[in-house]
Amino acid sequence: MPALNRIQLIGRLGKDPETRSTTTGKNLTTFSLAVGQRWKNRDGETQEHTEWVNVETWGRLGEICSEYLSKGSLIYLEGRLKTDRYEDNGETKYFTKVVASLMQMLDRKPDEEDPVATIEEAPAEYAV
Repeated sequence: MPALNRIQLIGRLGKDPETRSTTTGKNLTTFSLAVGQRWKNRDGETQEHTEWVNVETWGRLGEICSEYLSKGSLIYLEGRLKTDRYEDNGETKYFTKVVASLMQMLDRKPDEEDPVATIEEAPAEYAV
């Protein structure tokens, strides 16, 4: 039976990425991603909820994340869900994370200007 395990997220990093090496010598980079949701309740009031997602990246993608991302970076991410388990005082605990396969940075580069801000900041003699 065919199966699909794919997730797409847009969010901001909750902390700087952390890189470590596994016992086999592979580099693993991890970070948390805040994914927000907004809606209006029955009374028309705006409600917000933030879901925190643990992300792990491997190989070259992990190196890129470690080098270019930092707390607050806005990114698009594709990957798959993976559930791991561990023992804690004889109790089995489970946690789900995203294993990333693609990442795109969505923040503006510092040299990119916001055209709307540029127009609003024009000298008074050029105002329309």
